[in-house]
Amino acid sequence: MEETIVKIDHITKVYKLYPKPSARLKDALGLAKHMNIPEHYALNDISFEVKKGECIGIIGTNGSGKSTILKIITGVLNPTKGTVSVKGRISALLELGAGFNMEYTGLENIYLNGTMIGFSKEEVDERLQDILSFADIGEFIHQPVKTYSSGMFVRLAFAVAINIDPEILIVDEALSVGDVFFQAKCYRKFEEFKEMGKTILFVSHDLSSITKFCDKAILLNQGVKMYEGTPKEAVDLYKQVLVNQKEQEKEDTKAWKPADGQELMRNHMSVNPEVLEYGEKQAEIVDFALLDETGRITNVIQKGSSFSVVMKVVFHADVVEPVFAFTFKNRMGIEITGTNSMLEKAVAEPKKAGEIQKITFKQRCSLQGGEYLLSLGCTGYRAGEFEVYHRLYDVCSMAVVSEKNTVGFYDMESEVIVG
Repeated sequence: MEETIVKIDHITKVYKLYPKPSARLKDALGLAKHMNIPEHYALNDISFEVKKGECIGIIGTNGSGKSTILKIITGVLNPTKGTVSVKGRISALLELGAGFNMEYTGLENIYLNGTMIGFSKEEVDERLQDILSFADIGEFIHQPVKTYSSGMFVRLAFAVAINIDPEILIVDEALSVGDVFFQAKCYRKFEEFKEMGKTILFVSHDLSSITKFCDKAILLNQGVKMYEGTPKEAVDLYKQVLVNQKEQEKEDTKAWKPADGQELMRNHMSVNPEVLEYGEKQAEIVDFALLDETGRITNVIQKGSSFSVVMKVVFHADVVEPVFAFTFKNRMGIEITGTNSMLEKAVAEPKKAGEIQKITFKQRCSLQGGEYLLSLGCTGYRAGEFEVYHRLYDVCSMAVVSEKNTVGFYDMESEVIVG
């Protein structure tokens, strides 16, 4: 009988949505008994078992609880209810470079990470050559990691994670920043791990990886386990979830109230509560959304489909030449793509104070599967001088779900002719 190495037993994780910091303090002091504090169930009564040597994929839309369950398994988070049983040493890549000191060199960080998991210097010495060979970053190993590219960073982080002799390897989308050749190298290592009887759990938006490498897949949706079984059936059901994704109203205590009384689009999205904004607000971005090809508001887009970036701008002053823009960055903060109305030669008419303008950017999604961050902007020119009216940085995330990833950040949609 196969040994159970990870057991998740009726796990629930609840977050209280405090309206302000003082409410959190009162609750911590036991003074909030009569306060009606709303709760968010990140996970709701989740149970499953992982057998020794299995490769398990966890899929689901943004906010489904994928990363939360991995953090509970690794002990980063404690569940509100339920129990977790883990047998064996865990190596986890939950957040790229977590546990790295950006001021230290790559070599110093190898020893730092080894010490953090309980290895002696001699034990790290024994594994050092394997780590250096797998990372393959040459003399950069002697440079501070803050100077590394995202590719070098993930190479070193993954090389450390897999060479500390883990019995359970947990990866949360970290491979999405590595090039396809390095990813292939990592997946070969996955196969070696499986042959050695080790266990792998990983989250990915690359559905082809789930079906190719996993023995089993678990589909989470809004904190609930929808399915556990074959990867193909899990992926097929996930596609149905994406097609029929229900718009869920999300309370946003910082939301602007539209002047026309209409409901805000952004209330149907997962929005960054700590969005960075600046500008003098002669024009203000008061609403926004991502729309899939059916016009549904969503944070999840299928690679190869058409989608739209929509924003609504209110003008508080007369603006002669407004320019509207959006940008997508990856999770490392690298700008991947973007455009604006001036580049697209979509000249906007001069606006008077009090006017409202809706802007829609429609395009085909060629980005690789993974997580991206959306930024929005409204700028312009006055007397020939460039002005920033309003910018919202990393206002929300967009998850791209892919059935085929190629090299780099986007797919050139090549047609291959053999012969």
